[in-house]
Amino acid sequence: MTENFKKITEQNSHHDDLEQKSISELIKIINKEDQTVATAVTQALPQIEALTQQVVKQVSKGGRLFYIGAGTSGRLGILDASECPPTFGVSDDVVIGLIAGGDQAIRKAVEFAEDNTELGWQDLKAYNIHNGDIVIGIAASGTTPYVLGAVRDCKSHNIPTGCITCNPGSPLAKAVDFPIEVVVGPEVVTGSSRMKAGTAQKMILNMISTTLMIKLGRVKGHKMVDMQLSNHKLVNRGIEMICDAIDVDKETAKTLLEQHQSVRQAIAHGQKTHQ
Repeated sequence: MTENFKKITEQNSHHDDLEQKSISELIKIINKEDQTVATAVTQALPQIEALTQQVVKQVSKGGRLFYIGAGTSGRLGILDASECPPTFGVSDDVVIGLIAGGDQAIRKAVEFAEDNTELGWQDLKAYNIHNGDIVIGIAASGTTPYVLGAVRDCKSHNIPTGCITCNPGSPLAKAVDFPIEVVVGPEVVTGSSRMKAGTAQKMILNMISTTLMIKLGRVKGHKMVDMQLSNHKLVNRGIEMICDAIDVDKETAKTLLEQHQSVRQAIAHGQKTHQ
């Protein structure tokens, strides 16, 4: 039962009397603790690989990747999902982030939304979820009812599931097919899992979605050739990519980009005409 589960994320901080410390001392403490996060993620790499392999398998066959969480965990999932279309040019229904309490909870906490065990599955059903998709529950504690209920209902419908949690042996990890447990230890401010736990979750989400997009062919070499040209910075970056890829001057690259409105297509056309 979750009531008897001991959460490392809720254990007392290793640092006391924080209010008596100087700004210099505080930022050094936080920085020192943050340096342990990457090591904790390294130890979880085999789990991250297993889940990512399944994500690539599902999405390559036309499925969707869902992130579901509450509070900071939900916001991080939404952040990662929302960055996939502009960065990689995919539709916004390939990676979908859901948060307890709905979109209003992105900015302000919705009281007790995360305590509802049925709401997560209801939110997923609104997207006509099916067993070709995959769902990743994100919860630092590994006990969030909104997330637990969602993944358990997914399992009963043969929908593959994974999780990202920061407590070993959590109910969430036990409920999913592909658990990721990254143990970052107690937070500087006791229980404030927006800190090290949130950083670890963000790092793992970066790994999963970036690897997915590379495997979907959305990166060429190391360039974001399918990115959306949504501002001047990205247009200029696209021009530079074209210059590097086919060895033309900036004016030619700009013309190609204006014609094709796609870095990938501009490069492909340029390679044919400038051989």
